[in-house]
Amino acid sequence: MLKKSKKQGKLILVPTPIGNLRDMTYRSVEVLQSADMILAEDTRVSGILFKHFSIETPMTAYHQHNEHKVVEKLTKQLADDKILALITDAGTPAISDPGFLIVREAIEKGVEVECLPGATSIIPALAASGLATDRFYMEGFLPHKKGRKTRLQDIAGRKETIILLESPYRLIKTLEQLMEHCGAERQVCVCRELTKLHEEHVRGTLSEVLGDFQQRQAIKGEIVIVLDGKPKRLRS
Repeated sequence: MLKKSKKQGKLILVPTPIGNLRDMTYRSVEVLQSADMILAEDTRVSGILFKHFSIETPMTAYHQHNEHKVVEKLTKQLADDKILALITDAGTPAISDPGFLIVREAIEKGVEVECLPGATSIIPALAASGLATDRFYMEGFLPHKKGRKTRLQDIAGRKETIILLESPYRLIKTLEQLMEHCGAERQVCVCRELTKLHEEHVRGTLSEVLGDFQQRQAIKGEIVIVLDGKPKRLRS
């Protein structure tokens, strides 16, 4: 069934910097200053951003632990012509972050949904990887246990470039498992601390990149892994 917006309220997804505050757009600041309410993943983290940009709009918590409980109340506000802005701790809402549920409910209620362009870790990592960019697959975070092996097997057979998100604490394990399923010679780029002072791109084969990180005493920062697709000569 074709869905068209009928209500005057609006849900606006607003990207926030993934590390460098200067990546905040003028438009994003204006939207956050003029909204009726801001839905924030962590109000303490967002408070730092708001102080920097003099944003005084009322804020309420919206995260993966409460979204099912509060989504109905929030969509009623949208239906009552309220303008709600959704932000996460960093990057674009609903991309490996809370947001999908309220977007879906707003659309079902006939409320307009808009997403501003802005900070994201995915595209800068892909563009700087040196791997093919014409086709790519966003895997996001792998399951910690159940279903992990299945996802790794699927990744190993994909032809397009694959993008994964990872914690620094699980990077070594993930690289080891990718090498086990994809082979030691598969090309990869590990992007760390994107947009921050110590931004780093480690490129090479899975074996080379794994060896680099295994020699480090500590790994810090958010991680994006960009993995080359299955080589043509190995495709069935």
